[in-house]
Amino acid sequence: MDTGVLDEALERLHRAGPERDGWLSNHAPMAVEALVRHGHGHGAHRWLERYALTKLEDMPRPWAPVTEEEWREALGDPRRLGDWSVHFRRAVGEEGWRRVLVRWWPRLLPGIAAGATHPVIRVGHAVRVLLEDGENPARVTELAHGLAYWAGRHQPLPGVSRPSGAASPEEALAGVEPVRPQEGGIRERLALLGPTAGWAGATAALRAPAGPEEARETLTDLVTAATRRFAAHAHGDPVMLVHAATAPNAVLRTLPALPRELWVPSLEAAWAASAAVTAAYATPAAGVPGASGTGEELFARAVEHGDEHVIKLADTALDVVARTGSGECLASVEQALRLIGPAGA
Repeated sequence: MDTGVLDEALERLHRAGPERDGWLSNHAPMAVEALVRHGHGHGAHRWLERYALTKLEDMPRPWAPVTEEEWREALGDPRRLGDWSVHFRRAVGEEGWRRVLVRWWPRLLPGIAAGATHPVIRVGHAVRVLLEDGENPARVTELAHGLAYWAGRHQPLPGVSRPSGAASPEEALAGVEPVRPQEGGIRERLALLGPTAGWAGATAALRAPAGPEEARETLTDLVTAATRRFAAHAHGDPVMLVHAATAPNAVLRTLPALPRELWVPSLEAAWAASAAVTAAYATPAAGVPGASGTGEELFARAVEHGDEHVIKLADTALDVVARTGSGECLASVEQALRLIGPAGA
C-alpha cells in the first residue's frame, strides 16, 4: 500500500469540510483510502481532482468550544461541525487516538444514523489505516475529522429494540418491512421507522449474542448478508442501499481498537443502522447479474467507473471475499456497476 499517496491526499482533504450543500457527505477520504488500499494509489490524486471540482467545500468555521461539561448540548447540532473538528483534533493530539476513540465510541453509537451513516464509515476507514499501517499526524487527524462529523450529525434511530431473537442476520434482514411511503430523503424515511408496523419486532428478531466473540461473529455475518443482498434489492435506490453493508463493515473494522465490553453494543448499533437503511431503501431488483471477474478485476472496474459508492461497496465486498472465500457477493458489485451512473455522467 502506497501510504505516502494516502497521507498526501488526507492532508489536502483536511482543509475541506465533511459536507457540501448543507447535507451531502464528503466521501473523498473513504474512497481514496480504498483506492490506495487495493493498489490503485497511482490514480488516487486524479480521482480526487475530479471529485474536488464539484464536491468539496471549506471546513465550517468554529463558533464556540465544545467542553466536557456541555458536549451533550452540542451533539447533533450541525452548526457546531467546526467546533467539533477543533475539539477532536485537540483531543487526539493531547490524549492519543485510542483513548479518544474508546471514550467517544459509546457516546456516539446511539446516533449511528448520523449523516446517512457516512460518519461511522469514515471512522471505520480511518481506524483501518491506523491499525494496519501505523499512525502519523495525517491519519490521526483523519480519525478526528470522522468523529467530529459523527458528533455534529448525531442522529438516533426511533423505535429500535435490542436483539433478543434467534434469527441469523440474513433471516433478520429478510424480515425487515419497508417504510411507507418510500419517498423523500433518508431523514424523512428514517423518521417513519417508529410508526412502521413490525419495525420494533424486526430489530428484536436478530439473535442475541452471548458475549463479545459471538457479537463479532454475528457482525461479520451481518456484513456478509447485507453485501450479498444488495444484488437482489438495489432496484429502488442503489446508492443509498450501499450503506446497509458499508456501515456495519465500518463498525467491524473498528472492533479491534475497542475494549471487548463495547463489542455487543457495537453489534446492536450496526444492526440497527443496516436494518434502517434496508427498511428505507431495499427494493427487489429487476434481474440479478452474475459476477464477471474476480474481486480484484471488479474493483478495477469500480475505479474506472469512478463513483464513490461503487468503490466503497467493492471495498467491502473484497473484505467479505477474504473472510469467506466465496465470490457470491461480487454479484452486488456487478449490480452496482449496472445501476449507479458513472462519475461525471
